[in-house]
Amino acid sequence: MSTAATAINSTHALSPATHADPRLDAIRAKVEAGERLTLDDGEVLFSTPDIWSVLEMADSVRRRLTPGIAYYNINRHLNYSNVCALSCKFCEFYRKKDQDGAYTRDLDYIRGQAREAIENGATEMHIVGGLHPYLPWDYYPDMLRAIKEVAPDLHLKAFTAVEVVHLAKIAKKYKAKDRVEGIRWVLSELKDAGLGSLPGGGAEVFDDRVHDETHKGKIRSDVWLDVHRVAHELGLNSNCTILYGHVEQRRERLVHMDMLRRAQDRALHRLGYEGEPMRPEWLRSQEDGFAGGDQEAEASGEAGGDNQIPVVSLLRPGVESPERLREQGKITADDGGYFQTLIPLPFFPDGSELEHLPGPSGLENYRTLAVARLMLDNFPHIKAFWIMQTLKMAQVMLQSGADDIDGTVVWYDITKVGGASTHQEVTVWDLQKAIREAGFEPVERDTLYRRVKRDGKKWRVET
Repeated sequence: MSTAATAINSTHALSPATHADPRLDAIRAKVEAGERLTLDDGEVLFSTPDIWSVLEMADSVRRRLTPGIAYYNINRHLNYSNVCALSCKFCEFYRKKDQDGAYTRDLDYIRGQAREAIENGATEMHIVGGLHPYLPWDYYPDMLRAIKEVAPDLHLKAFTAVEVVHLAKIAKKYKAKDRVEGIRWVLSELKDAGLGSLPGGGAEVFDDRVHDETHKGKIRSDVWLDVHRVAHELGLNSNCTILYGHVEQRRERLVHMDMLRRAQDRALHRLGYEGEPMRPEWLRSQEDGFAGGDQEAEASGEAGGDNQIPVVSLLRPGVESPERLREQGKITADDGGYFQTLIPLPFFPDGSELEHLPGPSGLENYRTLAVARLMLDNFPHIKAFWIMQTLKMAQVMLQSGADDIDGTVVWYDITKVGGASTHQEVTVWDLQKAIREAGFEPVERDTLYRRVKRDGKKWRVET
C-alpha cells in the first residue's frame, strides 16, 4: 500500500469516542441511518477541524454503496475544437478563431481517433469542445455517425449541457420561452446519430453571483438542469460536475450539491423509486444575507415545486442502485436515465484570468469530495478524476468517498496540471496498481458502470 494510502487508512480507525468535534455525532447518526443531510450539516462538515472524521464517514458511505472494489475504464478523450464564442475567466482552454493554437478537427481526423481508440481497446469516447460560432449544426451529428462507422461498439459520451444549448441555437431550434423543446430536438437527433450519454461539464457552481463574476454568458443553473432532465427523460444517463476553489463560497458548493440531488430525486422518482416525504428542515427558509440568489431558494424547496418530490436515498435499507435494477431487468433505458456520478473538479488558476487566485489546497480537495459523497445520498458513484486530482491524490480519495478514478484518457486539452502536455495518459496497469495500493479490487467498467470482461482488445459487458 502506498504511503499516502497507509496514512489516510490509519485515520479511519478513529472511533466516535475520539472525535474532536461533538457536532459530528448527530451527523454520524444520520449517515448510519441513511438519512439525508441538510445544508447546515454540510456547513459543519466543511468547517470542522476534525477533517479525518469527515473523510472516514464518507469512506463508510462509499463502502456501503460499492464494497471492496473501485472502478476504472479504458477511454479516450476527443476535443473537436477549442474555438469558443465565450471567454470564461477560469478557462485556459478556449481560443478565438484566428488566435495562435486554435484548432477544429475534420471528420477524417475524428475517424482516425476512433480507430486508434478501438485499437487500444477503448469502450468509451468522451467528446467535448468549445462553442464554435461558425461550425454548422450538421457537423455534430455527422461527427457521431463518422465515429460509429469505424467504431460501432464505442460508447459516445458527448457534449456538455452548454454545448447542447449552443447546438439548439445554431440549429435554430432554441426559443427562450420554450427552450425545452429545442433541447429535446437536439438530444433526440444526437441520440439517433449515436449519442450514448452526457458528460457533466459546464455546471461550474450553481450560483448567480459566481456565474456573473466568472462565466457570464454561459447558461445558468436552470438551463443546465433542463438539459440533463430532458436527457434523462430520453433514457440517456449523465454525469455532473462542480468546479470549486475559485470565487465561490463553501455554502454555494452545498447549494449546488443540493440542487443536483433534488434533480436526481426527480430522475429516480421517474424510474419508480418511492422516497420519503420532505422534512421541515429541508424546506426551511435560509438566513438573510447569503449571496446565493434564487439558487438557494430552489435548493431549500421554495422554488419550482420541489417540495412535491420525495427524497430518495440509496443509503436507506433495502434500496438498490438503479444500475443494479437495470441488471435485474426491473428498469430499462425506456424508463429513463439518471445521474451516475459527480466529479468534483478543483480550479487551476494558471493561464486563466483568475490566475491571481491560489486555487484549492490538497486538504480542501479531499474535504470537498468527502462532503459531496455524504451530501449526495442518491448518487451511486463519486469520481476522483485523476487528471485533475493527480493519480496519487485519487488513491487517497478512494478511501475518502470516491469509488472511481476514470480511465486511460490519452489526450486531454482542457486542464494541464503541473505543466503537463495535451498528451496525458496512464496505462491500465497504472490504474490497477493505484487501486490495489488503495486497498480495493480494480474493476473495469463501461460508461454505464457495467463490468467489462476482456480478451485482449476484444471486450464484452458482463451479464
